[in-house]
Amino acid sequence: MQIWGGHPLRGHVRISGAKNSALVIMAGALLCSGDCRIRNVPLLADVERMSQVLLALGVRLTRQGDILEINASEITTSKAPYELVTQLRASFFAIGPILARLGVAQMPLPGGCAIGARPVDLHVRGLQAMGAEVQIEHGICNAYVPGATGRLKGAKIYLDSPSVGATETLMMAATLADGETIIENAAREPEVADLANFCKAMGAKIYGAGTGTITIVGVPQLHSLDYTIIPDRIETGTFLVAGAITRSELTLSPVVPDHLIPVIAKLRDIGVPIIEEAPDCLRILPAETLRATDIETLPHPGFPTDMQAPFMALLTLAEGDSLINESVFENRLRHASELNRLGADIRIKGNAAFVRGVPTLSGAPVLGTDLRASAALVIAGLAASGQTTIQGLHHLDRGYDRLDMKLQQLGAKILRVGDTSPDAELLASTPPASVSL
Repeated sequence: MQIWGGHPLRGHVRISGAKNSALVIMAGALLCSGDCRIRNVPLLADVERMSQVLLALGVRLTRQGDILEINASEITTSKAPYELVTQLRASFFAIGPILARLGVAQMPLPGGCAIGARPVDLHVRGLQAMGAEVQIEHGICNAYVPGATGRLKGAKIYLDSPSVGATETLMMAATLADGETIIENAAREPEVADLANFCKAMGAKIYGAGTGTITIVGVPQLHSLDYTIIPDRIETGTFLVAGAITRSELTLSPVVPDHLIPVIAKLRDIGVPIIEEAPDCLRILPAETLRATDIETLPHPGFPTDMQAPFMALLTLAEGDSLINESVFENRLRHASELNRLGADIRIKGNAAFVRGVPTLSGAPVLGTDLRASAALVIAGLAASGQTTIQGLHHLDRGYDRLDMKLQQLGAKILRVGDTSPDAELLASTPPASVSL
């Protein structure tokens, strides 16, 4: 991707559906033996990979625009394909629904961005508490439910840490279990609540999603539904930061401002005016001065780790010294060295980044090392003088719905060249209807 920086943005961005909701809700469709219609599904490489996982399990799936039709009335195999699951961490979450439906599941250990250790031990211990026998051999997690019914049993589960993936896996498994399951120290992210609302729309009995304690009362089966995914809070935050760094005026909708409280608060600390135009619409105005601030990433409702890299790009141009402490993942500061290639002044010590603001950035060749790092480099490139060339777009395509096309329609000088990967072909096949000016 080539970016010629220094051009202000202007217009309206239509925010796509949440990546992290879409992936787990697609897995959740395995719980239903009827038709599931899922709306507002973003066009992402990760969504395509999850679709391939479902198809490999025997699920019928069609896509029309941003609508997915899924029918999992017949799951023909309990074993997910190794080559797909190792590319997409979220596909491992399907172990819960498959085990709940079939009483047996074989799931390869997951892949995804290399941003730190994300072990599956919390998933495994929770499933074991619900009566499953689980063994991990040769990179495969083998699980089955002993007994004549093959049905999981309700249990009280405490998570050592509020893992989003473990919370979602166990919540889905519990929807069809026999009895009541209580998950303590559960993740509170909006995407967890979105999954719970999806399951409840199918007839599940789930209480307390979005809090630290979730209670699930198992039911014998779930029914068909038509469901719309929430807007992507990380895409929203990324465009807010893009507007801030280019001193631009943008409107963004649909959004859920309550999902963005820490992001909006930090932008205001930095000096960026954010206005709630409507309950589902935000407007960002140009800042007179960008001020340094300190950030510590935390599980929701704290500052989201997925916004750390974009904010680091913004703080490279803020007046003063900023401290960013990454406390969620231990290997998520690799973008700092790439931002320094653009003229930033960032020093890393452990999981802390010390950012000293500089007057300007200048274009250079850089490499995106993970999904949000790639977005941070795009943001920095929008503000840098001259041309920035970014490699590693396969990371970007995993989590942003045609980011380059949306930025083009806002006035950015950005060009995607020489990309013949399958992900690029997939994403180029659909026009950017999700942008309006």
